[in-house]
Amino acid sequence: MRVPLSWLREYVDLPATETGRDVQAKLISAGLEVETVEHLGADLKGPLVVGRVLTIEELEGFKKPIRFCTVDVGQANGTGEPQEIVCGARNFSVGDKVVVVLPGATLPGGFSISARKTYGKVSHGMICSSDELGMGDDGTHGIIVLPPETEVGKDAVELLELVDEVLDIAVTANRGDCLSIRGVARETAIAYGLPLRDPALLDVPGPNAFGYPVKVSDPVGCDRFTARTVTGLSPEARSPIWLQRRLQKVGMRPISLAVDVTNYVMMELGQPLHAYDRHQVQGTIGVRRAQEGEKIVTLDGVERKLHAEDLVITDDRGPIGLAGVMGGADTEIADHDPAEEGAAATTDVIIEAAHFDQVSVARTARRHKLSSEASRRFERGVDPQAASAAAQRTVDLLVLLAGGTAEAGVTEVIAPSAPHTITLAADHPDKVAGVTYGRETVVRRLQEVGCDVYGQDELIVTVPSWRPDLTDPNDLAEEVIRLEGYENLPSTLPRPPAGRGLTGRQRLHRRIGRALAGAGYVEALNYPFVSEQVFDQLGLEADDPARRVVKLVNPLSDEEPALRTSLLPGLLAALRRNDGRGSHDLALFETGLVFQPREAARVAANLPVDRRPSPDDIAALNAALPDQPRHVAVVLAGAREQAGWWGKGRPADWADAVEAARTVAREAGAELGTRKGQYGPWHPGRCAELTVTVDGAERVVGHAGELHPRVLKTLGLPARACAMELDLDVLERVGDTVPQAPSISTFPVATQDVALVVDAYVPAADVEAALREGAGELLESIRLFDVYENAEQLGEGRKSLAYALRFRADDRTLTVDEASAAREAAVALATDRTGAVLRG
Repeated sequence: MRVPLSWLREYVDLPATETGRDVQAKLISAGLEVETVEHLGADLKGPLVVGRVLTIEELEGFKKPIRFCTVDVGQANGTGEPQEIVCGARNFSVGDKVVVVLPGATLPGGFSISARKTYGKVSHGMICSSDELGMGDDGTHGIIVLPPETEVGKDAVELLELVDEVLDIAVTANRGDCLSIRGVARETAIAYGLPLRDPALLDVPGPNAFGYPVKVSDPVGCDRFTARTVTGLSPEARSPIWLQRRLQKVGMRPISLAVDVTNYVMMELGQPLHAYDRHQVQGTIGVRRAQEGEKIVTLDGVERKLHAEDLVITDDRGPIGLAGVMGGADTEIADHDPAEEGAAATTDVIIEAAHFDQVSVARTARRHKLSSEASRRFERGVDPQAASAAAQRTVDLLVLLAGGTAEAGVTEVIAPSAPHTITLAADHPDKVAGVTYGRETVVRRLQEVGCDVYGQDELIVTVPSWRPDLTDPNDLAEEVIRLEGYENLPSTLPRPPAGRGLTGRQRLHRRIGRALAGAGYVEALNYPFVSEQVFDQLGLEADDPARRVVKLVNPLSDEEPALRTSLLPGLLAALRRNDGRGSHDLALFETGLVFQPREAARVAANLPVDRRPSPDDIAALNAALPDQPRHVAVVLAGAREQAGWWGKGRPADWADAVEAARTVAREAGAELGTRKGQYGPWHPGRCAELTVTVDGAERVVGHAGELHPRVLKTLGLPARACAMELDLDVLERVGDTVPQAPSISTFPVATQDVALVVDAYVPAADVEAALREGAGELLESIRLFDVYENAEQLGEGRKSLAYALRFRADDRTLTVDEASAAREAAVALATDRTGAVLRG
C-alpha cells in the first residue's frame, strides 16, 4: 500500500517538522512493515510552469514527426515573450495548456534543461510528459494537457503536487484495514497520540423503497449490498488534477471520472466499489452463485468460464460481474471520446458498495488467475460498516465533479449479524508479554484500536468492524503489546529442561546424512509438491500405489497441487537444473517425508488455540493425517571418480547407487538384501531390488540402479544417470543401532579363491549368498573381485565370477584341509542353487 504523506496529513494533524522517515519509524514501531519512503520530486528544480501553445509548425525532412512550437509562459521566462520549443509529441494542439520546463531547470533523474539546437531549430526548454516528471502512468503516453481554465505561468510543481513523500507499506494478510488511507491514518494517529478525522464519518441517508432493486440470493457470500444512483453526469467532465495525482501516487492509473472516483474512494476508505452504466443494466441486480458453465467477459476483455462456487453479480441477462474481483464488460462505464462518432458516454451510473465473503473472493480470484485491487482487499478483510459511507462519498464526489444529481433512492440489503465480542482477563496481555501493563493501559490501548471495553478484572471487548482479524484473547493481547512497543519487551532466554538431547530417530538421520556426505554426496532440500504428470514421466504403472496422492486445497502452485510420494521428482529436478548450469559431475541426496493417503479419508478438526489440545484431540488429528514415512534417496550423474595423474577416473554407475543404499543400511544397523528387480523409472536390466526381513518375512524397501533411457529423455537428464530410494522408517525399525565391538582373532586367516561360471542372467548377489551360506561359520568375508565374459572360452551367454573367500577360526589356526573343505561346501551349494561350475 502506497501512502502519500500529503494525503495522510488530511486526517492526522502531524507536526509540520515530521518527515516521511519519522512517520516510517513510528509505524514500524507499531508493527507495520514500511519498506521504503519514496521522495517524489526530491531532485526536481524549477522553473516548471504552465504554458499555452500559440503556434505549431511541422518540420519536414526528418525520420519522425517533429514540431516547432511557440508557447506563452507569461512572465515565467523574465521577458514575457513566447518560448520557442521543439517537441515530437502529437497529442496536443494550438490553444492547449501544457507543462513547460524552462532552461536552468532539472528534471527527475538529474536531467538538466538548457537551450540547445536540434532539428535545425533552437529549443528553449521542453514540453513535458508525465513520465518525464516522474508522475507515473496517466494513460496518455504523451504530453500533459491541462484543463483550459488553468492559469498561464502558474507554478506547475505546486499545481501537479510533484513534491511529496510516499510510504510503501507491505500489508500482511491479517491487516486488510491498512490497505486504505483511513486505516494507515488510524495507526498513525495512535502512534502519535493524536486525534483522527475519520473520513467515513458522513451523514448517510437511510434505505428506502425508491432505490434500485437488488436481490441477494446468497447472504453468506454477500452480507451487505448498498446501491446508489447518480444521473446527469457531464460527458465532458474529467478528473481534476488533484484526484489524478493522488491516484498516481498510490500506484493507480487515471481512466475516467466515474472510475477514478470509485478507485479514489476505495484507496481512501478501503471499501471496493463498482460503477455500472445504468442504461446497460437490465432489470434487478442480483447476487448469487454462478451456474456451472456460465460465461462472462470481464473488464479486461477476457471471456471466463464460471465455476459453481464463484459469486457473481447478475441482471436479467445473467452474470455482469465477478463479485469482489472484477466487473463485466457489458455494463462498463463508457468515456466521452470526441474522435469516436456515435459513441455515447455514460451519464447515469449505479454505485455498488458491497461486502463479500473473504474465502469466496480469494478462491474466485485464484481460480481465474485474476487478482485485482478489490480482491486484494476483500481477501484480507473489509469493514462492512463502511459500505454505505463509501457509497455516499462516491455520490458526493460525482455530484461535485461531474455535475450529477443524486437520486433519493437508497438500497441496502443487510444480513443480520451481531458485533463480535471477546472475553479477556485484564492481566492476560501481562502474562503473554511477561511485562506488567496494568488494566488501565490495556483498556486504553484497546479503545485506541476502536474496541468498546467493559468490566474490571474480566473485560468484555467488542471488536470494531474494521478489524475482523481480532478473534480471540491472544489477538487483543498482541494489540496491546505492539502499541506499547515490541522494542520495550525484555529479552529473556528460555531455560530448556536438562537431560534431553536428540532422539534416537534424529541421531540416525544425522548419521546417515554425515555418512552420505562423507561418501561425496551433497544434500539437496526440495519442496514436497509435485504434479501428477511426473508419474507418467517416471514410467509408473497406472495402478502403482505411488500414484495415489494427497492433494492440497490451497496449493502454492496450480501446476504442483499434490504432495510427493517419492523423493525422486525433486532430486531429479535439482539434478537437471544443476546440469543445465554447467555442473555435470553430480551426486545429490535428500532425506525427507513422503505422503501416502490413508484408505479411509477423514476430515481434520480445528484444534483450540486458547488451551493445549487433549490427547484425544491430538489422536483424532493424527488419524486424519496421511501416513508420512521418511525416505532417503540419492541421484548421480557424470564422473564418480575424477581423472588425473592418479588414473583415468570412472563414471557413476548402478553399483554406486547400490553402494549408497548399503551405506545407509550400515548406519541403520540393518542387513540389506539385493536382488534383480524392475520398477518404474529404473532400467530393467540395471535395477536392484532392496529388501530387509521384517517379522520373518522379506519386504521390499527400495530400489537402486541406472535410470531408464526413456525417463532420462523425458526429464531432460544426463545420460546414464543413476538413483536410489529407500524407506528409512522400515530400516530404522529392523535395524540394531547398538554399537557392536568387532571380533578380533589372534589366529591367521586362510584365503581361498574360487572362479565360478554361471549363465549371464544369474545375479552375482545370488551366487554370493549361496557361497556365504555354504561356507559356514568359518567364513569371515567374501568379496567379488573379477567378472569375466568371453564367448570363445566360456560359451555364449556365460560369465565368470571370481570371489576371494577369507576363513578364520576364533580358537585355532585352520588347516589347509579345513579351509578347502569349507570352500568345497560353498561351491557345492552355489552349484546346486545357481547352476555354477568351477572354471577350469
